[in-house]
Amino acid sequence: MFSDLERKIIALIQGDMPVEKHPYQVIAEKIGVAEETVLSVLKDLCDSGIIRRFGATLRHQKSGFNANAMIAWKVDEGRVEEVGKLMAAFDQVSHCYRRNPGKDWPYNLYTMVHAVDEASCRKIAGNISEKTKVDNYEILFSRKELKKTSMQYFDDDPDF
Repeated sequence: MFSDLERKIIALIQGDMPVEKHPYQVIAEKIGVAEETVLSVLKDLCDSGIIRRFGATLRHQKSGFNANAMIAWKVDEGRVEEVGKLMAAFDQVSHCYRRNPGKDWPYNLYTMVHAVDEASCRKIAGNISEKTKVDNYEILFSRKELKKTSMQYFDDDPDF
């Protein structure tokens, strides 16, 4: 399904990207092609829907954010799109998504926030609540990170 070149490029982008001014040039040099070739292959993979998005993972503890919380919101279904956009616009929100509520869990919209401490997370939740007029929510603080890795589709140490 994938060419050898596509496999090599995917293997190199599935983990940590080089923190460089030209990360795709670094990748290109590793596999012996031009940076334009890497970018062209990635564009084709995106255009075909094989790659749907590129994401970045912030190691929040290393950035001074010692608290993070998933905030579960109960939002009227007719307002989910509107409220979701408002919530996602907050700088402190790194994730915002809708999920189906459960029988004993009525929350359908979720935001992930990062802050210096739990009090700041609570304040952010209050600000979001005030802006969106949604006051039914639960704050779930992270206590321990058990796993945070990227998906691995191909050997991350391909033989070039």
